[in-house]
Amino acid sequence: MHELSIITSILDVVEEQARLNGAKVVNTIEIEVGELAGVEIPSLEFCYDAARTDTLAAKANLVIHVIEGRGHCPDCDKDVPLEYFIAPCPECGDTLVEASQGRELRIKSIDVD
Repeated sequence: MHELSIITSILDVVEEQARLNGAKVVNTIEIEVGELAGVEIPSLEFCYDAARTDTLAAKANLVIHVIEGRGHCPDCDKDVPLEYFIAPCPECGDTLVEASQGRELRIKSIDVD
C-alpha cells in the first residue's frame, strides 16, 4: 500500500511548511491526484485518517481534486480522454496516445492558523 508513504510524505511537507510559517494548526490540505497516477483515492483517505494523528493536521480536512487522464494522439492530432497509459485513441484507434495530463500528485494548498 504505497498510499501510506504518499500521505506520510504529504504530511511531512505540510508540517514543515506550517512550522516554518509559525502555524499552530493546519485546517485544510488540498491535493491534486491524477487518474493516471496509480493512486487509489479510498486508500489514500484511509491512510490520511490513520497518519494525521499527533500532527498539526490532526483535525484538518483533506480535499482531493482528481485530475482526469487526457492524452494527445499524434496520428489524428486530437486531445482525447485517457483511462490508461497505454490505450488506443478513441477517435482513430491508434495505440500511440501520449499522456498529457492525469499523472499529477501534488499539494495544491494548505490552510493554517
